Amino acid sequence: MTKATLTPWTPAPRSGQYQQVWPRGGTQGRPEVTAVRGKPLPPTPEAWSSYVLVDPTKHNGSD
Repeated sequence: MTKATLTPWTPAPRSGQYQQVWPRGGTQGRPEVTAVRGKPLPPTPEAWSSYVLVDPTKHNGSD
């Protein structure tokens, strides 16, 4: 199963840790960023890079 990738400046659909992905899909050596649901993802240093959700935030209580 392939995870959906998100481009920079796209509002995050869920809060959590997003990892930068190389244009061909690799993640080795790529940093993770923390994103808040509804806020735009930050720009990437390389053109055509994107993000994938790797660790969604776990909430206690209502969400």
